[in-house]
Amino acid sequence: MPADVEVVAIGRSGVDIYPLQTGVGLEDVETFGKFLGGSPTNVAVAAARLGHSAAVLTGVGDDPFGRFVRREMVRLGVTDDFVITTPQFATPVTFCEIFPPDNFPLYFYRRPNAPDMQLRPEDMPLEVIGRARLFWISVTGLSQEPSRSAHHAALAARDRARHTVLDLDYRPMFWSTDAQATEQIRACLGQFTVAVGNLQECEVAVGESEPDRAADALLEAGVEIAIIKQGPLGTLAKTHDERVVVPPIAIDVVNGLGAGDAFGGTLCHGLLSGWSLQRIVAGASAAGAIVASRLDCSTAMPTADEVEAVLAGTPVAELNQKQNVAEFSQKQTKESLNDQY
Repeated sequence: MPADVEVVAIGRSGVDIYPLQTGVGLEDVETFGKFLGGSPTNVAVAAARLGHSAAVLTGVGDDPFGRFVRREMVRLGVTDDFVITTPQFATPVTFCEIFPPDNFPLYFYRRPNAPDMQLRPEDMPLEVIGRARLFWISVTGLSQEPSRSAHHAALAARDRARHTVLDLDYRPMFWSTDAQATEQIRACLGQFTVAVGNLQECEVAVGESEPDRAADALLEAGVEIAIIKQGPLGTLAKTHDERVVVPPIAIDVVNGLGAGDAFGGTLCHGLLSGWSLQRIVAGASAAGAIVASRLDCSTAMPTADEVEAVLAGTPVAELNQKQNVAEFSQKQTKESLNDQY
């Protein structure tokens, strides 16, 4: 059993296949990039990039993509000690199309089932979950058994400890009906101290799509912090005593996928750092803007210095330009050394 882990996430993992040409359908794409994927996994990567120890409770197949997921997870700073291998199912692959600024269709290849949905209660490292400073759950894991029972076992061990976060990451393709999702979310909503989601996800969870009413409904259900993403209107966050609204950051969107995971990782960082509610949401919004301005997702997660730079007023485009210059310099240095030796 490893030492205590600060951030523990549970849920999807897999391989994201991103087209390296944007603005065209997959039928016309000629080259692709391969990246670590799965929203809870990316949240853990984002938290690790910001300096926290992190783990993911997930599953992979006994195949090359499963080996890639575990290897890349570790390379990006997340322990794979709690990843199960399920030979009868293939590691999921997700394709996307990129049509900036706001159209990024996803195509999930997870049939007949995915290893991350095969987590069982006996797979849960209950002591690690209970001791973690923050525990992150995506609602997808509640959509079917045995994953649902594993999530409930984890929540029981967690016992509503501080910073137990529910990501209302509602993906209709994982559920038979909206009503099924509503039933499962409401059955456990009171076990979380923080809930975060967009307006559509809030409507599924609590039957409200007006931002303030959605936040109030989440608070009434038992959470202490409700965070509502409003797209171009920014982000609303409420507690029983405080209400803040953070406007969006202006960027040229390259790929909006992964922005929510960067938001989540920085939300974890802000909670664990004791930031004010205003600063938490501002920092998370900055991280989301940074990733939305980059093509990739897991490998695009910002550092703490990058988030702080945007909060201090540095335009995201300028930040990316500096990063590109630094990466080009490193590449030139590596090529020069290779020439010498």
